[in-house]
Amino acid sequence: MLTIVLIDDDPISIFITEKLISRNVKEPCQFYKYLSAKAALQEIYSIKPNYLFLDLNMPDMTGWDFLDCFNTDKNEAQIYILSSSVDERDISKASSYSIVKDYLSKPLIKKYIKSIFS
Repeated sequence: MLTIVLIDDDPISIFITEKLISRNVKEPCQFYKYLSAKAALQEIYSIKPNYLFLDLNMPDMTGWDFLDCFNTDKNEAQIYILSSSVDERDISKASSYSIVKDYLSKPLIKKYIKSIFS
């Protein structure tokens, strides 16, 4: 079973992402959904996700803050930034994090899902 963590302050975005992944990935998936990056960070190491989809612009703790605090020695999740921002500075900054696999624009589309989970 694949374990997937979705971190986004928008519940509709989380709902859409979960549905798209569920419908397009053959393997069974267990989802952990967080509206707060801070809450996710407290539980992430016990969950040990295979995949993590992270929004950047959130109150309290941003996606950047999450990445700065995330301990890669304790987790081997493939991290994908899933953001509505198309700012080149965000895309460039994301590539400076070795743990970030890719920067994807919302909403997640079938083509991305197939390449991520194949």
